[in-house]
Amino acid sequence: MVNRELIRLKTVQIVYSYYLNGRDELGAQGVNASEKELTVSLDKAYELYLSLLALLVEIKRVAVEDVEHKQMRNKQLGITEPVNTRFANNRLLQMLCQNEQLLEFREKNNQIWIEDDAVIESMYNGFIQSSDYEAYLNEEDSFKADQTAVRNFYRLMVCNNDELHDTLEDKCIYWNDDKFIIDTFVLKTIKLFKEDSTKDMVLLPQYNSNEELEYAVKLLRHAIENDKYYRSLIESNSKGWDMKRIALMDKVIIQIGLAEIISFPNIPVAVSINEYVNIAKMYSAGRNSSAYINATLDVIAKQLQSEHKIIDKI
Repeated sequence: MVNRELIRLKTVQIVYSYYLNGRDELGAQGVNASEKELTVSLDKAYELYLSLLALLVEIKRVAVEDVEHKQMRNKQLGITEPVNTRFANNRLLQMLCQNEQLLEFREKNNQIWIEDDAVIESMYNGFIQSSDYEAYLNEEDSFKADQTAVRNFYRLMVCNNDELHDTLEDKCIYWNDDKFIIDTFVLKTIKLFKEDSTKDMVLLPQYNSNEELEYAVKLLRHAIENDKYYRSLIESNSKGWDMKRIALMDKVIIQIGLAEIISFPNIPVAVSINEYVNIAKMYSAGRNSSAYINATLDVIAKQLQSEHKIIDKI
């Protein structure tokens, strides 16, 4: 599940913190502390993935409670019209409830959503009042319709939810920076379920192989341990720019971009540059930061190629 896009973001965050908090003055101790923080941060990203899947289980619980409440009310009022149970009996949500891997996580982390009924109920109520929910009720009863309903619920009520954003911020300092990427993995997981999926279906693993973690550690260490060399490249190719006036975040992004370009020749240079320009658009405060980072990385990469220090075609 952990991919290079997430690793790049995490590395930028942690290397920025490394300089901001003066870890660069601690030598090897500071580098080791940052490496540990990176691995912890990646563990927390996977925890968020499982927590958001567990949130869908809580949504089903609220849906069942809503049906039971409405049935009781109708009985008391003598209303014979049946209560619609489509969403409460949603097959995909039921599979998540029974999934052994998710069940194990929920048992170990049974407090994760314990105080958040107000947020969960708000999301549920928002969905059942939506046109997506109405369309779901009018569709033929099928697994595919159930699956689509859960995906629509997630997109509509979980992605870009400010109330949930505040809740996650209180739970873990790492989570809100990760969520927009983790959302894509949750949606992918929903799509992976089939009508005949069983309770032992394996969810996305934290790492597909050891390569991702090795890439993360190598990228972080090369960015920090070779920072003087990278800073000299930045300075010599930033004519007209005062290095003291260049934002720390911009220097960190270029520094890590150079570490990737030089240390990972299997990654196309153009891909690396594009990835770090996108990160600049998210994290850099300067109006021209992404353009500056794009130009600087491009110029330095061409210089390194001419010096035969990288062999990738730009």
